[in-house]
Order: sequence, then structure tokens, then C-alpha cells
Amino acid sequence: MKRRCTALALLLLFSGGLFLAGCATRNPEESTIPWSRPADWEGQVPGMGR
Repeated sequence: MKRRCTALALLLLFSGGLFLAGCATRNPEESTIPWSRPADWEGQVPGMGR
């Protein structure tokens, strides 16, 4: 019985580790968000158009 509980605990620990580790497959340079430049609306006074 103790052997079965230990095996179950190890299995849960291993699967939890895999779940939390995750993996990233996308390249950070392939982002569609232009982080290097501000958006068109940034730096304007609210309510005042262009």
C-alpha cells in the first residue's frame, strides 16, 4: 500500500511539474504587437483630435 501511494505521489508530482513548466514555441521576434513604437493614440491630450 505504501509503495502504491509513493508511486501515485511521484506521478502527480511529475505531471504537475510538466503542467507548470509549459513550453514556448513562438519566436519572440514573430510578435504582431509593435513594441518598438508607440500607438497612434499615445502622447495625445484626451478629447483633442489630431
